[in-house]
Amino acid sequence: MRRRPISVTLLACLYLAVGFIGFAAHFRGLLVHQPDAVWVESMEFLAVIIGIFLLRRHNWARWLALVWIAFHVAISVHEPRRLAVHSALLAIFAWILFSAAARRWFHLTPPEPQP
Repeated sequence: MRRRPISVTLLACLYLAVGFIGFAAHFRGLLVHQPDAVWVESMEFLAVIIGIFLLRRHNWARWLALVWIAFHVAISVHEPRRLAVHSALLAIFAWILFSAAARRWFHLTPPEPQP
């Protein structure tokens, strides 16, 4: 079996870290009923899902990873510094997720579970 590209592994771990750390950091917002808390926590949860399924070689997860960071580009359009950071991350993530090695790895059929 081919090994997962290290860049995909690192990116998946980054999504997991952002998701778990962000969820924990913003959880208080749910407790005090901040208006956007549910949206923020949903995005953090989605980052965890993306990280898990990138590691499990699901092709749809790499597309969702790009949508996730593109959403951050869109919501930071009025903040130039955040826009620059999110735009750079979008470019880097796209480069990683659609590199030749990543394309090959995501399109390989995972092995069937052994009984």
